[in-house]
Amino acid sequence: MARYLIAVHHPDNYDPAASEDAAMHHDIDVLNDEMVAAGVRLFVGGLHRAREAKSITTGSDGQVSVAEGPHLKTDEHMGGFWVVEAVDMDEAVEWGRKATIACRTPIEVREFH
Repeated sequence: MARYLIAVHHPDNYDPAASEDAAMHHDIDVLNDEMVAAGVRLFVGGLHRAREAKSITTGSDGQVSVAEGPHLKTDEHMGGFWVVEAVDMDEAVEWGRKATIACRTPIEVREFH
């Protein structure tokens, strides 16, 4: 069995208080319960907003710098994720389909090395 990341993507201005309701939380809880019952869910987590991140880089001189905010300058970021164990990418994508319905947002599925 391979491991897959099912990543939830949010726009940078995503506000959980304004965007999430009891129905969404219920749908996500149902999906989590289904994943646990199927024995595929290894780990799940939600992330704070990207603007609260710290970016750490190493310069050509070997000096390490820490900056406020996300490293990637985009208008979307990962807002949460699941790590699942699945037979293949097709099975992982099926879980991703359920995740996009429950979370009402784009999902990306990637296999771990």
